Amino acid sequence: MSFAQSVLTPWALLLTWLISLGVLGWVVWLRPWQVLIDDSALQHRWLAATLAVMLMWQLRAQAVDWLTLHLVFTVLMALVFKVPLALLSNVMINVAMVLIGRNDWVMWGTNVIVTGIVPAFIIGLVWRLVDRRLPDNLMVFMFVCGFFGAALATLGSGLVTVLLIVVAGTDPEAVYLAQEYARFLPLLMPSEAFLTGMLLSILLVYHPNWVATFNDHRYIDSQ
Repeated sequence: MSFAQSVLTPWALLLTWLISLGVLGWVVWLRPWQVLIDDSALQHRWLAATLAVMLMWQLRAQAVDWLTLHLVFTVLMALVFKVPLALLSNVMINVAMVLIGRNDWVMWGTNVIVTGIVPAFIIGLVWRLVDRRLPDNLMVFMFVCGFFGAALATLGSGLVTVLLIVVAGTDPEAVYLAQEYARFLPLLMPSEAFLTGMLLSILLVYHPNWVATFNDHRYIDSQ
């Protein structure tokens, strides 16, 4: 989901821009493009995945003018390419949405938080849990990261969206609709979780070396 038009106060817009630019600065400091320069095959996969996600964002439902519902795929991108490259892709996609007129430019910072930073942060925590605390099992990685992680990230993004509108919304009707929308979050979680889990499963079966957060020796060879 993402914001198409501004329904937030100026201080909230400024705050979300500062947070997004701060996270973007952190990503730039990590220089994630170095691995792309060193590996041309990874570069092609990352660019193709970024383009594919951008195209998938065009499949959206828009019941109100200011909010659009669509699949995000940030969790899948973070698992396959790791968080820095996933966030870089998300920033590029949100810029593209502004350039083609889908979203207002003032909502760029908010959309980066809702569609990029929050789900990437959540799946990062889930992956750390799987990596350090749970058994070295392919099915554990697949279901906890792919399905449960995607569902939890969708829930987190939705709650942040509702919280932003309730705390900093300028339109009373938008605040009311956001509270009603919160009730439908459990219905939005399965679609993102199913597609993310399914695509992750396919990659783990046919190309496990493409998934940067997955150690095939640890989860497959040593079993």
